[in-house]
Parts: sequence; C-alpha cells; structure tokens
Amino acid sequence: MNMKKAKMILEKDFKVSEIDERIYGSFIEHLGRAVYGGIYEPGHQLADENGFRKDVIEMVKELGVPLVRYPGGNFVSGYNWEDGVGPREHRPRRLDLAWRTTETNEIGTNEFMQWAKLVNAEVNMAVNLGTRGIDAARNLVEYCNHPSGSYYSDLRISHGVKEPYNIKTWCLGNEMDGPWQIGHKTAEEYGRIACETAKVMKWVDPTIELVACGSSNRSMPTFAEWEATVLDHTYEHVDYISLHQYYGNRDNDIANYLAQSLEMDDFIRSVISIADYIKAKKRSKKTINLSFDEWNVWYHSNEADKLIEPWAIAPPQLEDHYNFEDALLVGCMLITMLKHVDRLKIACLAQLVNVIAPIMTEENGVAWKQTIYYPFMHASKYGRGIALNPIISSPKYDSKDFTDVSYLESTAVYNEEKEELTIFAVNRDLEEALQMECNIRNFDGYQLVEHIVLENENVKQTNAAKKANVAPHSNGNAVLENGIITAQIPKLSWNVIRLAKR
Repeated sequence: MNMKKAKMILEKDFKVSEIDERIYGSFIEHLGRAVYGGIYEPGHQLADENGFRKDVIEMVKELGVPLVRYPGGNFVSGYNWEDGVGPREHRPRRLDLAWRTTETNEIGTNEFMQWAKLVNAEVNMAVNLGTRGIDAARNLVEYCNHPSGSYYSDLRISHGVKEPYNIKTWCLGNEMDGPWQIGHKTAEEYGRIACETAKVMKWVDPTIELVACGSSNRSMPTFAEWEATVLDHTYEHVDYISLHQYYGNRDNDIANYLAQSLEMDDFIRSVISIADYIKAKKRSKKTINLSFDEWNVWYHSNEADKLIEPWAIAPPQLEDHYNFEDALLVGCMLITMLKHVDRLKIACLAQLVNVIAPIMTEENGVAWKQTIYYPFMHASKYGRGIALNPIISSPKYDSKDFTDVSYLESTAVYNEEKEELTIFAVNRDLEEALQMECNIRNFDGYQLVEHIVLENENVKQTNAAKKANVAPHSNGNAVLENGIITAQIPKLSWNVIRLAKR
C-alpha cells in the first residue's frame, strides 16, 4: 500500500507577517484553583516568601508566556478592584456570583503584578463593565499607571508600590453579549459604555491599547451583528476586537474533532471582514486587529462542575484532564493562529493553571504538565519571528461537519535574527503516516537541528501527577538533502522540525 504524500514549499519572501509574541499569552481568572491552590499556596513546601509556588513559576517560565489576562473572565463583571488592594486584614470576603464561590481577595492587583514579574509576563488587565463602568475603570488605570501626585497613584504608593506598572493592554469587560454575564448588555448598550470608558481610560494614559468585547463564541445568535454594532461605537477609541472559542469532542468523532480548527480559521476570517466593513463604512485609515483572548479545549469537566457546592473557596472547577487528541487539536489551533498573524496580535490560552489549563497542581504536592502543555510550549519557544505562507498540497478527507480537511495541517516560522526555520505539522490521519516533502532551497546553508514528535497509540491517554504518559521525543526521521526535507509524519502526531544555519 502506497503511503499518502504531501508537499510543501517554503520561501523567505512568502511572508504573512512578523509575529506579535503576545499570541502566546494566557489567562488567570479568579476561578476554581487557578489563583488559590494554583499560582498561590502559602503553606506549600515550594512556596516563596509571598506564597507563590516556585514549581508553577518555573513551568510558566518554560512556556515563555509573555502576557497574562487577569482577573477574568466572568469574574471581572462583578469585581470591585478596590477589594483586592491595601492591607489584607481589611479586605472583604465577597460572594462571586459568576462562579457561585466565595472570593477572599487575598490576591489582588498588586500581588498579581508581583507574580507576573516573576514569570516575565506583562498583564492584560480587564475592567468591570458589568456592575461598574467609566469611573472604576479610569481609577484603576490611574492606580496602575499614573506616576504620583493624584489620589489613586498615591494610594498605590501607600500600598508599597512606588513605580507605576505601565500596563499596556486592557480589556473593556468580558463577554458582555452573554446572558450569563453579570450586567449583560445589548450591543448598543455595550458599545456606548465601552466607547465612553475607552475615551477616559486613554485620557488617563494615552499609551494604552484597548480590546473591545466581541462575541462570546461564534454560535451566539447575535454574532456578526454584535461585532459590527460594537465597532461602530468604539472604532476610533479601541485597538482590538476579541474572539472567544472552545472546542470539545462530545461525539467521540476524532476525524471531525481535529477538523474544528477549520471552524476557528473561518471565525477569524469572519471577524476580520466585519472589522474591515466598519473601517470602510467610517472611511477610516485605522485598522482594527484581533485579540483571541480565550481559546482552548473545554468539555471534560462539565458534568463534575454541576456537583460543586455553592459558596466554597477555590473549589476544583473546570479541571479538564486533557488527553492526547486534545493536544493534537491545540496544535492545529496554534497553526491556524500563526496563519493569521497579520491581523491576530494577541491570543490567550484559557487558562494557565488548574482551570482548563496546561499546568496542574496537587494540593501540598507536585505540579505537572498536561498533554496540551507541549504543543503550546513548542510554538511559544520556536514560533517567534516571521510567519511564512507555505504552499501546501496534501490529500484531504471529509468529516461530519467539514469537507476537504487536509491531512497535513502545517505552517512555518522564520527567525531571521537567529537564522532559524521551524516547521509545525500535525498529521490528522487516523490510520497511517504521511510522507512529507518540503522544499526549502531558498534557505541556503540551513541544516536540520531536530525533529520533535508528540505521538501516542492511545488517543484518550492523559498525563497524571507523577506520570507523563504523553510527552514529546526527538526521534523524528526528517532528513535534509539538496534543499529538500523529507519526513515521515506519524499518524495522529504533532511535529516540530527545526532547522538552523550552519
């Protein structure tokens, strides 16, 4: 039986765009064990003097996350930021209506900024446009970014933080189109409040960039109309429109599941079109870019979450245990995002620790890596530079919801400064390996560094606290001769083929 064959051509001049490193961002919400028991566990043997888990810090640093969205999520729509600053003994406990838990406010703005510094990340700060609005938002910008000599900047200084944080990226609320959201709004209502809030936030600090809420997901009945209306109101005052999307394999149909990144691709193209329609309508010279600030697989924990007693402190919520097929879809989603970096400038894997996360922790125990940790780490580590636009020909298949699904899902990144070329590839074929041939003759003097493969015979295989059942190896068989890479891409596998100049 002849092996299926795929071909790819890479040229230095076939560029999509320079990659904004913020596409490798993530997200920490006051939800479940993300903060309490995740990044922060004061009694743990590996906690630092501020209660932050050092094992988690090291794993986040290994991921190279440059930006972390905070503090939500649904949580932010009922959050008073003032509750989380100042002396801990004066901070109130509040009922968090978003997730029906009790928030202790032990961790707030200053503590989180301190943690972000430890992991070398900037913060993408969200403001509450559910129960609050213009006033609380402008005050928070003043607290965080104004040097001194005003009420809120001096309040920050009195809390022990002399220098301003200079937070550059801010979210104008969260999923305000969703009826589940505290303070849910129509597109008109949200567009107006977002516009007025954006204006004053930029009056406090003209250097900040703002993300307006797009739809909570593409299947919302108001999708497209929501984006158009919101941008109609906010176009001249914001810089990005957000996208949120989660996928799951509820029907246990892996061929269809791994094709869901095509839906993500279409979603991105649709939002670009809507943004450009408003640009044309307003005859504007400004281009609105995209922030995919929530994306991941999320469905494993849905039933368990229904059993949680209300008003607990940091219960184990949204703790999906990811399997091997989830890692493959995450790889496909990363490739999809890299194809759109001309307009996609920010993305946040939701979330980072314990809550639908690549990193899990045991209480008083170890931290460990989920299957999805690896493709994200590889993309973040090796996917910096210029995204190339490869010419790919591959055999295709049809699934329940998709037609013409390429068995080979692939893209490449060229780092001119480091003289490195990296190919990311997923083989969606359930049965057999794919013979890939890639022409890189334009990259004279390059040689193969390694061919990393993530594969497993059991698509449902998960990792556990002390057992990394799914982990990458460097025994891929890619070879480079006369400017042509040939490689067998194993069935159902994530691959990273790395090249560098001699």
